[in-house]
Amino acid sequence: MRVTLLCLISIFFQKGIAQNSTSWNGKSCAVVLTYDDALNQHLDYVIPSLDAYNLKGTFYIIGSSDCFNKRNKEWKLASKNGHELGNHTLMHPCARPHSKTPISPEKDLNNYTLKKVVSEIKETNRLLKETDGKTERSFAFPCGQKKVHDTLFYNYVKNDFVAARGVKRDLKSINEIDLDNVNAYGMKGHTATEMIGLVDEAIKNNKLLVFLFHGVGGGSPLNVENVDHQKLLKYLDFKQHDVWVAPMVEIAKYVKLQSKIIKD
Repeated sequence: MRVTLLCLISIFFQKGIAQNSTSWNGKSCAVVLTYDDALNQHLDYVIPSLDAYNLKGTFYIIGSSDCFNKRNKEWKLASKNGHELGNHTLMHPCARPHSKTPISPEKDLNNYTLKKVVSEIKETNRLLKETDGKTERSFAFPCGQKKVHDTLFYNYVKNDFVAARGVKRDLKSINEIDLDNVNAYGMKGHTATEMIGLVDEAIKNNKLLVFLFHGVGGGSPLNVENVDHQKLLKYLDFKQHDVWVAPMVEIAKYVKLQSKIIKD
């Protein structure tokens, strides 16, 4: 009898751990709202909208961008209010053959050395720390490109970050996530209905959903309308009992913790 009881307790405990490892901070899924390139529209439209619903996002900053440098105090305030300032490199270099728009030679990744890529990423971290005082943050690959020539440059800076966001569209469970290349859904002309559909899919399947925005209400050819973005935020607020919305740095730390629990 005692052996049977101990067995039942053990099974219950293991089941509890397993369930905990597939839940998202007590919610059915997790959503990360990411915004690339430090655009004026992010400060003018996005952050006020997020704050209105008490939702926190991740803003991947290009260290040399005019908006970041001219409106630095506003970015500092955004960080104080719980938004993450992520690293999107100093110059946003892309390899010319993979770019759909012309790139100046100084921003052509083909003209970079490994040393230059690493140096500019570290310089952007310095600028961000100077702004928000933080040492933990995530990284986003510019144009989704991970190599300088044939070398995976993130391997040389990964100890400086909690995670790196990629551009491949997919939903992943906690135990499937590659924190060196987190999947994300790039938004371009998507409607609120389409975006909300992704949220529902993530809830149904207990997955991580990462949105990748550029322009919101303008600012980039990769744009969604402000009204559609607002509807998405309203829906996330409505589904707050099912959806954990947090910056990438917080989600990544949670994934690491859950991975450690499973291994232990």
